[in-house]
Amino acid sequence: MTTATDDQPPLAALEIDADALPPSKTATATFGLGCFWGPDARFGAIPGVVRTRVGYAGGTEPEPSYYSLGDHTEVVQVEYDPETLDYADLLDVVWATHDPFSGAHKRQYRGVVLAHDDGQRTVAETSAAALADRTGQSVETTVESLDSFTLAEDYHQKYELRSTPVLGDELADIYGPSLVDSTAAARLNGFVAGHGDPDQREALLSDIALSPAALSELERRL
Repeated sequence: MTTATDDQPPLAALEIDADALPPSKTATATFGLGCFWGPDARFGAIPGVVRTRVGYAGGTEPEPSYYSLGDHTEVVQVEYDPETLDYADLLDVVWATHDPFSGAHKRQYRGVVLAHDDGQRTVAETSAAALADRTGQSVETTVESLDSFTLAEDYHQKYELRSTPVLGDELADIYGPSLVDSTAAARLNGFVAGHGDPDQREALLSDIALSPAALSELERRL
């Protein structure tokens, strides 16, 4: 692992963001799985996921915000490499990440798959039906079409990472508003939340330059 020096500012050695697929070559999926902090971290650690972001969708109220959510739901939006992951692979994570057999008490935290097109909707409906057949239980997580997505406030983005002392502040200072679209930040957000395997972590950490204090906090969390 490396640390920052005057000649090598933090993250100067990090190649993962520069090498990440551009949005024009990724596919996008959107899911409501309860509070969006946990799913954001879970998906961020998955190889083949390029970017994650959290926001509000599934409702009709214009310009939702955290304190004025209206009928919207907290959702995670996942950009992924379709050459590496299938939409069905992401749905497997969806079913394992929340309880699809019980409805939420609040619409804000409901389970919902928001399909971006007819193809996603068909795959999601087929997957939900297969889950119901396999378990003998009714799947309460709904499948709907995505009409709009509103990005959540900065303090919700990469929440587990932002909540890690020293490390979160350092990365927020380095990236600024672009933290939400950083592949490296998505990975680290997942890692500090306990996701990912040791090989994944080492592959990223071997390329990242951090201050000694941030590196120490990261190692403590891992």
